[in-house]
Amino acid sequence: MTETFGSFSRMLRSALGNRLDPDAVSFDEMFDPDGVMEFPFAYADLPRRIEGRKALTDHLAMLGTLITFDGMSEPTIIETTDPDTVVLEFNGFGTGIATGEPYEQRYVSIIRTRNGRIVHYKDYWNPLAVLGALRGAKEVAKLTEGEVRHG
Repeated sequence: MTETFGSFSRMLRSALGNRLDPDAVSFDEMFDPDGVMEFPFAYADLPRRIEGRKALTDHLAMLGTLITFDGMSEPTIIETTDPDTVVLEFNGFGTGIATGEPYEQRYVSIIRTRNGRIVHYKDYWNPLAVLGALRGAKEVAKLTEGEVRHG
């Protein structure tokens, strides 16, 4: 059985280890004041880029009004040739607050650190999982009707 981490910050601390300042406990604290977070697959209602710790804190507060995040799976850690860059694969679990729909997401994140802080975090995730939690499975089904499957 895969271990489920209770918090995103604890999962990151475990995965990134000594790349992070030991005093940085929360995700906000792990993030550089001028750090950048990108969401290449974000749909129109959500930002594709966040710049700075303050903007990240505001974004996380907004997300907390939309989805409860109950846990994260143990990540698969992929080391790169750059000692400051790591790729993580993990699952997130929660519930859409307005819909009660489950939130089950698979993430692939490319994280670059410098001087004990995250300076760039590129987060790849499935926008349909977010839409399902926020608007309901029926709305997602309407959007994907007639979808062409390849392979």
